[in-house]
Amino acid sequence: MPALRLTVDEWMTPLYGASICEPDTIDRWNDAHERVEKVQWRIAEQALLLGVSVVLDFGVWAREEREDFRERAAALGARSELIFLDEPLDVLKERVKARNEAPGQGAYPISEAELEQWWALFQRPTQDELNPRELDF
Repeated sequence: MPALRLTVDEWMTPLYGASICEPDTIDRWNDAHERVEKVQWRIAEQALLLGVSVVLDFGVWAREEREDFRERAAALGARSELIFLDEPLDVLKERVKARNEAPGQGAYPISEAELEQWWALFQRPTQDELNPRELDF
């Protein structure tokens, strides 16, 4: 399906320079990440109002966060759908390792310890969250 895809990692280095991805810049990275996500949502709003499909490639780790985006989309008259790629931790570790080793990715390096910590915090979507939400008019 044709859609506008918005991915925070792709914007970080062009906007903030390669130094944003250095391991000792996590506070700076988090602040910049939040700013980029807010700008990307404003772009998504405009696209949705124009009838353009949008893919937000955001983490949305918690149900509350996912519901917030659903409510925002509904307020614009847009249908929403959560796509969850359910991979085991060992697969994610391999992918993060490969990502960390790939030059030019423009993504903050993630340690195995951080990944394990975040894995424990992630709220897996329930089946009802995975069903597309149609609007009632």
